[in-house]
Amino acid sequence: MQIYSDIIFIVIAYLLGSIPTAVWIGKIFYGIDIREHGSGNAGATNTFRTLGVKAGIPVLLFDVFKGWAAVKLIFFSAFHIYGTNDYIDFQLMLGIAALVGHIFPIYVGFRGGKGVASLLGVVLSIHPYSALVAIGIFLICLLITRYVSLSSIITGFTYPILIILVFKVTTLSLCVFSLVIAILLLFTHQKNIERLINKEESKAKIFKKRQ
Repeated sequence: MQIYSDIIFIVIAYLLGSIPTAVWIGKIFYGIDIREHGSGNAGATNTFRTLGVKAGIPVLLFDVFKGWAAVKLIFFSAFHIYGTNDYIDFQLMLGIAALVGHIFPIYVGFRGGKGVASLLGVVLSIHPYSALVAIGIFLICLLITRYVSLSSIITGFTYPILIILVFKVTTLSLCVFSLVIAILLLFTHQKNIERLINKEESKAKIFKKRQ
């Protein structure tokens, strides 16, 4: 019975993560497919860059919420006991399902975003203290470099340090997940890395009004 319950929750988490906030807001309110503009990604950064703050803020907030809510689905499961390694393991499975949904959303042809905002929601739900420190690191990097992509990558690489060395988490699956985060962000930002190397990456102009 548990395996069927877990599968159902994982599917729900994927479908929740698949909600293409940026795509739907772009099409409904602006008449464009956000993936055909800017960087081509269906995420908050490209929404800020292409459509401005009024569109970017709700996309950012809902994408974070998707990751957070997907992990919280565990509250509806009767088969996982809070505080156990099994509980954390299933939280991670739900979070990963949501991230896969954001990157490969079933509703819009499996072309989504990089998953950074939803990833933030996942880590906020599982280990909020490390997530809050990571947010601080991201903001500092963004203020210094003005590159969202570079700030995301740096934050991703510091996250395992926070989990393993700073907060001394002993749950193996969460430690491995923190390392996977660094690899995932590196993978999803390949084009950004190329642009950074070629000095072609756009700097953040989050508060610039839409032309």
